Formats: sequence, C-alpha cells, structure tokens
Amino acid sequence: MRLGVLDVGSNTVHLLVVDAHRGAHPQPMSSEKSVLRLAEQLDGSGTLTREGADQLVRAVAAAKATATGFGCEDLMAFATSAVREAGNSTDVLERVRTETGVDLQVLSGEDEARYTFLAVRRWYGWSAGRLLCLDIGGGSLELAVGVDEAPEEACSVPLGAGRLTRTRFRGDPPSRAEVRETAEWLAEQLAPVAKRLKRVGPPDRVVATSKTFRTLARLTGAAPSSAGPRARRVLTDAGLRQLIAFISRMSATDLAGLEGVSPSRAHQLVAGALVAEATMRALSLTELEICPWALREGVILRRLDHTNGLHQDTPEDRPRRTGDTGRTDRHGARWS
Repeated sequence: MRLGVLDVGSNTVHLLVVDAHRGAHPQPMSSEKSVLRLAEQLDGSGTLTREGADQLVRAVAAAKATATGFGCEDLMAFATSAVREAGNSTDVLERVRTETGVDLQVLSGEDEARYTFLAVRRWYGWSAGRLLCLDIGGGSLELAVGVDEAPEEACSVPLGAGRLTRTRFRGDPPSRAEVRETAEWLAEQLAPVAKRLKRVGPPDRVVATSKTFRTLARLTGAAPSSAGPRARRVLTDAGLRQLIAFISRMSATDLAGLEGVSPSRAHQLVAGALVAEATMRALSLTELEICPWALREGVILRRLDHTNGLHQDTPEDRPRRTGDTGRTDRHGARWS
C-alpha cells in the first residue's frame, strides 16, 4: 500500500510518501518540506499567531494534495512540540481539520521518543542488543533505551536546538560567555535525565537520529547523503568538541555556506551542537552512530503493525476518542 506521513515540526512541515506493507522495508517514493518555523511564530503568551496558523493550513492542504496525487491510501498527520505547546492548539487543530480535512494528531514527547526508538530498533535489528536512542528536534530532546521494540525508559525534555537558540543566545554568533553558560546549564538540566537512563543498564549500541545529528556528523567527516542511507556514519565526542570550537565563532550566514548545513537550520546549529555534546557527556558516551530512520518511519512501522494482511484496519486502528482533547486518534497515532 502507499502511505503518506505528514510531520508538523517546530521548523518544517515534512511529507514522506512510501510504498510499504507489513513485514517489508518501506520504500520512499517522495519527500517534500515546507519551512514554517512554527516555534518562532508563538507570541509572548505562547499562542500561535494568525499568520502562523494561516501558513500551517496552507502547508497541510498542499501536502494533502500531493499525497492524493501520489495515490496514498492513508495520510497519517501528526504534530510535535510547537503545536503541542501552543496555547491555542485546540483551535488551530480544529481549523486545520475544518479547512483541509486532515485530522492532525498531537504526539506527546514520550510518544515521539517511543516511535523513534521503534524505527531505530527495526533498522538495526535484535543483534544491536540494548539500544540507546537520541533525537534532537527544534523544541525538544528525546531519549529512549531498551532491549525490545518498546523502550524500557523514554523521555522528552525541552532542550531543542531552536528553543535554546531563542532563549539562550542574543547575538549571532553567540558570545563566548553565552556558549559557556549554556553548556553549564545543559549539564545541570541533563544530570537527572542521565541518571534515570543509566539505571536501565549500559547500552550495547548508541544511536542518534534527526537532522541536527546528521549535520554534526557530516561536519566532522561522516559520509555525505549521496553515499546512501546504509553508509555507516558516526559522531565522536572529540570531533564534536573540535567542531563546537569552530562553528561557535561563525554567524548563521557563514554556517549556511558549509557543506551539509541546511540554510533553514543554520541559525540553530550551535545550540544543537551544545545539546549533543552535553548529552554525550552526561551519558558518558564517546561515540554514537547515525540512523537514517527516525520518527516518521516509526509512525509508518507502527501503522503497518496494526494492519492485517488484507490491508484492513484492525479494531485497534479504528478511530477512537482521546478524551482530553475531543480529537480522534487514528492508525496507532498514539503509542499503546
């Protein structure tokens, strides 16, 4: 079957179209992004502005049209921290549903960690043993660890690259004092998280996902995207520290000129690198691998797990009310 997954994040609205069926490797058919930076369109009271909501509606409508054009049997649409934290999220979601017909689901941070962990587990398989998975987004950092497909511990903390750029830095590039103080602050924030994860036991394999980690790995010498998703890519603590010393002195404009750096994310690269370095330090990690699968793939895999061989929804997949918001939960959109 052909499926579409629409990821409304803090920075982008990303549509991924895949051909997939239960037990098979999802084959990407199309991928397109719209840069909205929704997290930067929250006003002082935490409300998504009218302009931000307008852009979101247009982006979702365009993604739906693309998915329809590709013949998708289903469009799974979800939103993460920017919409989750908006004070008017209920109104925004209702407007999206009314004007586009797309029922945008809001994932909790813990569910983000769980779906991402599932994708990483499927990519590496059981031989990877106990996995520790890290994902830096625009608004939050997700961490999960475990030996099964469901992690033993999964958590989300508000330490996203975009959030820290907005709240911790005043200059471009940030001052040395801002970089130093942010690194010290991150160490304090991550100490209890690291303690919680370490109680599970030492990981056999440490894996990172997300654009931030991929970019950092590329800037420290990992293979380019042209090498394909199966090329082994790693990020070391030593390489990351050297990179921070270099990029923390560069403006966003200069960073955007580096190979592998997305212009739309260049302004938050330094903050993302600091989060990565602080996380590795807190968890006593010297190296991690980069996984090409992440949250979107996890949502697709979970959806396929809930579909029988005749491509019919199981009772678990049928729409059910979510009580707290009155919205409908479809196709395993919430971890259960």
